[in-house]
Amino acid sequence: MTETMTITNTRGLAFGSFAAVTGGTVVIAPNGVRSKTGAVYLVASSTGASAQFSVSSTRNNEVYSITLPGTVTLTRTGGGTMAVSTFTSTPSGTGTLGPKGVAQTLNVGATLTVGSGQAAGSYTGTFNVTVVHQ
Repeated sequence: MTETMTITNTRGLAFGSFAAVTGGTVVIAPNGVRSKTGAVYLVASSTGASAQFSVSSTRNNEVYSITLPGTVTLTRTGGGTMAVSTFTSTPSGTGTLGPKGVAQTLNVGATLTVGSGQAAGSYTGTFNVTVVHQ
């Protein structure tokens, strides 16, 4: 019998709307709470969201390790980039599934570095999250 573990993205990571003066960071925690450092002003009506994944397995009580990316670059059509780093997750490091077929939610947050006078617009990119049964 083949044992399978799957991970499915159910919500994308979004940093919401903000304005940059002299730069700083926008942080989305795994629980979705948004904060900032430096001269970045957060727009309250666009709060962003942590990424969400559904992890499941055909085995009971599966323990799995979680690997998050290092740094990812977001790009804007027409030019401009921003770096996303310091990825964090809940659960962190490892997760434990219950009975087979019952999925666990894995939430992922990260830090967006915003440059001084960062060009306005929509920045996009992708990142990988890997889960491996132990």
